[in-house]
Amino acid sequence: MNIDRMVFAFAGIVILASLALSQYHNMNWLWLTAFVGANMLQAAFTGFCPLAIILKLTGRQPGCAFK
Repeated sequence: MNIDRMVFAFAGIVILASLALSQYHNMNWLWLTAFVGANMLQAAFTGFCPLAIILKLTGRQPGCAFK
């Protein structure tokens, strides 16, 4: 699995977890969903993604998006 797919998978897990937490615990967990969405949007334009940088440092192979 390359870095691109790992970033998408991690973002999906965080979004789904925050949606579940907002339904079962507190609506303020939706702010985490908004943060992840905003981070994905800015990464699409700038190519800067903190998780991708961390994964690259661990030796993972980059995909097309985060070279």
